[in-house]
Amino acid sequence: MTVLILTCEEDVTADMVVVHLNAAGVPVVRLDPADLTGTVALSGEYVHGAFRAHLSSAGRLVSLDSLRSVWVRRPGAAAARAPQPSAWLTEEASQALYGMLRGSGARWMNHPDAALRARHKPWQLRLAQRSGLPVPATLITTFPQAARDFAERYPDLVVKPVSGAHPQDPPRAVPTTRVPPGTDFAAVAYGPTLLQRRVAKRADIRLTAVGDRLLAARKATSPDGDPEVVDVRFAPSTEPWSPVEVPHRLGEAVRTYLRDAELAYGAFDFAEDADGTWWFLECNQSGQFGFVEVDTGQPIARTIAEWLAGPPARTADRAPRPANRCGSAVS
Repeated sequence: MTVLILTCEEDVTADMVVVHLNAAGVPVVRLDPADLTGTVALSGEYVHGAFRAHLSSAGRLVSLDSLRSVWVRRPGAAAARAPQPSAWLTEEASQALYGMLRGSGARWMNHPDAALRARHKPWQLRLAQRSGLPVPATLITTFPQAARDFAERYPDLVVKPVSGAHPQDPPRAVPTTRVPPGTDFAAVAYGPTLLQRRVAKRADIRLTAVGDRLLAARKATSPDGDPEVVDVRFAPSTEPWSPVEVPHRLGEAVRTYLRDAELAYGAFDFAEDADGTWWFLECNQSGQFGFVEVDTGQPIARTIAEWLAGPPARTADRAPRPANRCGSAVS
């Protein structure tokens, strides 16, 4: 049976997993939905109570019945590179592709519905609390007075985007930044603002969860670093990532989070304080892991390949429970 990987051509992180799948003799089809109507084609037939569907990529044909798993890594928007792209065509192509894939018996990393829900940071924070993960005091508001009151209670704050755009996604990427003393906060009336108590961290933690397997890495805060630069993604540092054991209770909380979020994969970011507490910052349902594996030697790509090569899901396991959602990233 075949593993289907949906991602962009430039995704070298996916290449790391494909190497292990190839070595294990597991058939792999990798394609970018952006190439639909070009080098990617699809067809699905609903006849006499049966469903038969196929995907073709670069001349290679695969039956959806033969899929054991689907890895939704970092796919482009459906039909984005069509000869005459349009929002209408993207929606049509997206509905066709993901609608057919939902009808297969494959299991997902991660299911589009669960991944869409998991992108919402306010939802993440509440789920983290319920799962037993330590969460820094946080306020999301458009009320200037609420921000002022919060700053009185927690004078040392950072501000970060609610959407959490990645630094490789300009111009939307905004680093986590310390809030200067005496800030008026009048501007929060013009857009939702996320304020959070700053964790005086001694290290950053990246915990990569693949199924039940938890692989954590630690990057110590540079002793001569700029104290005003708090976002590890933007802070220059020579400190390497090193493997670290996951505290038992925190590991159980992470597994609870994954179960309730219905995620097979998650990249968790924590800030470790002077007492050794790991404070939850966010969980990226499609976060990078290559840089951690390079530094630590942890077998993250192999672990993902092993999960993808596992048996397909039972019928009852094909999709997450219905949930109230808004917007559409992958539909």
